[in-house]
Amino acid sequence: MYLDHAATSWPKPQSVLDAMMDSMTAAAGSPGRGTHSMSLQAGRTMNKARLELSKLLGFRNPNDVAFTQNATMSLNLAIKGLLKPGDHVITTMLEHNSVRRPLEFLKRTQGIEVDYVEVEPSGEINLESVARLFRVNTKMVIAAHSSNLLGCILPVEALSQLAHQHGAVMLVDGAQTVGNYPVHVEKLGIDLLAFPGHKGLLGPQGTGGLYIHPELQLEPQMHGGTGSQSDQPEQPDIRPDRYEAGTPNLPGIAGLAAGAAEINRIGVENIYNHEWKMTQTLISNLQHIKGIRLLGPALGQPRTGIVSFVLENQDPAQTAFQLDRQYGIAVRAGYHCTPLGHEMSQTKDTGAVRVSVGYTTQEHEIEALIRAVSALAKA
Repeated sequence: MYLDHAATSWPKPQSVLDAMMDSMTAAAGSPGRGTHSMSLQAGRTMNKARLELSKLLGFRNPNDVAFTQNATMSLNLAIKGLLKPGDHVITTMLEHNSVRRPLEFLKRTQGIEVDYVEVEPSGEINLESVARLFRVNTKMVIAAHSSNLLGCILPVEALSQLAHQHGAVMLVDGAQTVGNYPVHVEKLGIDLLAFPGHKGLLGPQGTGGLYIHPELQLEPQMHGGTGSQSDQPEQPDIRPDRYEAGTPNLPGIAGLAAGAAEINRIGVENIYNHEWKMTQTLISNLQHIKGIRLLGPALGQPRTGIVSFVLENQDPAQTAFQLDRQYGIAVRAGYHCTPLGHEMSQTKDTGAVRVSVGYTTQEHEIEALIRAVSALAKA
């Protein structure tokens, strides 16, 4: 039983597998690198992916998304491509190391300044505290749309309004929401949205993207061939070529296009409602187990499909190992690449067990997990 969807969704839809195979057998040309039929078909595959994503995420120009290998690469492009020496950034203690480490690198090498906003253990953030942190040199506000540890949903729209009031850019890490929670970049005021292809979007690993507001221009972090303006020594200004140097992962992007199309067909609200039902069943039963401590929002509060916990006097790594080997249930234990989040949750010495559901999760799997955790708590 697979309950580690926050790391990678599984199983993938058959349409994703078929699209990837088709791209390698029937349309294996290099997109934008030729005028023969296979190259043109490869280009159409890329365009389909952009169109499906623009439909899902609410941006008008499909060329405003740049494909990357993962959300980490997208976040690095957004952060390093925009910030300059002396800039100030406001972010939260819930951020993944894909945000924290680039920021700490720029602090050390370029002298940028960073404020990490404290968040309540329930996942709530004090917007008044955020507002007090703005300075004249504040360039960017960064927030995970949903914590990969707590499952809480941060008020991105309110944060973006604060950012824009102070002339700053809003960067959102959509790793835990894109594909399984409604995200509309224009309605939410998102200027930059980083996302992976292999989680909620149901695509393969090694895929991802960055939505870039049409009025923003980032400094590319990769330079090389694009198939356009090849006679020029500089990276082209046109999108998306400016940010997509080198031959792309066409089979992966074909799978990503199919995954996004599947979500558009099902409806992201239906996916979220299913995951909500699974997490509420899980929390309502786990909270009665003696010696368990649940992290994140309480029962009935908004959250994505993540439920983390620790058992009294048990190492989370051992708990996850036993769930796998004794009960055949795959979960994740550890620090989940968010050390400040664990510090805030008072689990920095132990980490936590993270259960994460997906659209394919069934009630009998949740029931099996509840029985297994109950038995381990009594051991």
